[in-house]
Amino acid sequence: MNAPNEKREVATQKHDIRPTQSLELLKELHILTRDGKLNQDSRRKLKQVNHLVQFIEPLLQEVLARKKSLSLVDHGAGKSYLGFILNDLFCKLQKEPIQIYGIEVREELVKSSQELAKRLRFDNMSFLHLSAEESLASPALPTEIDVVTALHACNTATDDAIRFALAKNAKHVVLVPCCQAEVAASLRKTKSHSLKNELSEIWRHPIHTREFGSHITNVLRCLQLESHGFDVTVTELVGWEHSMKNELIIATQKNLPGKKASERKAKILEEIGLTGLADRFA
Repeated sequence: MNAPNEKREVATQKHDIRPTQSLELLKELHILTRDGKLNQDSRRKLKQVNHLVQFIEPLLQEVLARKKSLSLVDHGAGKSYLGFILNDLFCKLQKEPIQIYGIEVREELVKSSQELAKRLRFDNMSFLHLSAEESLASPALPTEIDVVTALHACNTATDDAIRFALAKNAKHVVLVPCCQAEVAASLRKTKSHSLKNELSEIWRHPIHTREFGSHITNVLRCLQLESHGFDVTVTELVGWEHSMKNELIIATQKNLPGKKASERKAKILEEIGLTGLADRFA
């Protein structure tokens, strides 16, 4: 066995790296060091992203079984860890054409992702410098998208991804929400007059306001997707020891009746004094 292959075998066995996975990509993403080592933070990142890919792969296979082509948008892509690793682990191995788009508002991250895709010859990847609003009507994107993902999209960025998925008639939506503050802020504002409702004891104390705000945000997002006909599953991404931002929402469009979910969503917004956010979860 020659030296490069020996190094790959050691890295693969030690870090659960797949045989077809690009070590060069992992180094470019700073998951592996130049000498093939992995620190604790990088190990957590690799575990999270690889585990998420395992959830996404069956959704991509379902689309390819129907269409023989696929389009995926990673909304709020950041450094595009997910898009690159998904392309490396799954998409590049398929015979069918797969186009991956990364949407990001920070121009420097878009440029670095474009440069990396060019170096790795990932010609099926495009990175677009767009705001959430611009992404809805950009001619650089197809009118319909098969799969929309948002990994650790902070605060309202997850809601932007949902809005985009609905506008683009996405079949599958995969979300890992992060750092949700909008609803908690609204709960604080309405706290003074909503305390007449005994349910408000759930969020009366500041720490409970933050925790309940985060929880109810994801509850409302699930009801929003269900009100548009999606079948929704909520689970853990990885064990809590790896990340506290750990909730994984997977939604598949099945054109289910959405009236009951819509009614429940409206009732919850009313009961906890958040009717002002009705449009956000429409």
